[in-house]
Amino acid sequence: MLAAILALAALAGFFGILLGYSAIRFRVEGDPIADQIDALLPQTQCGQCGHPGCRPYAEALAKGEDDINRCLPGGEALVLALADLLGRESVAMEIKEKIPSVAFINPEGCIGCTRCIQACPVDAIIGAAKQLHAVLNSECTGCELCVAPCPVGCIQMRPLPAEIQRWRWPYPQRQAVSPERPSVPRQDAA
Repeated sequence: MLAAILALAALAGFFGILLGYSAIRFRVEGDPIADQIDALLPQTQCGQCGHPGCRPYAEALAKGEDDINRCLPGGEALVLALADLLGRESVAMEIKEKIPSVAFINPEGCIGCTRCIQACPVDAIIGAAKQLHAVLNSECTGCELCVAPCPVGCIQMRPLPAEIQRWRWPYPQRQAVSPERPSVPRQDAA
């Protein structure tokens, strides 16, 4: 009887050690799907999706609480990647009446205060204190976070030039329909 109790105690101790080792060795911190989604997001922390940053948006997507078409800087390529990762249907990008644009710093107005550099989440603005700043168009996501901190208002958002990678069929223009037919001047034959 004593041998059976010792054997069971030894087995319990062995499996306890094995479970403890596996808990340390194979521990998963956080949500791995949220980590994969966060790796796909552009990390601009711009808040255009309605969340305070990319990580909260990734967590909401992982839980199924938000749509995959909210990240404007990521564009349609990100929507397709998220649809593939999450096994969802690809949906059209949520347009917020915003034309894709990049920041432009007026060289005559820039005083070199570096506030725009500090506000830029993707380091698209280069320059130094009391020197002219410039924007790297290839890095700028158009989040507009640099516009408000500028004390002299020398930063403008300019639309991106049309490129084949971003080109989409334009939406049809909506025209107001009047209840009356417009009068057309008659040309009388003389």
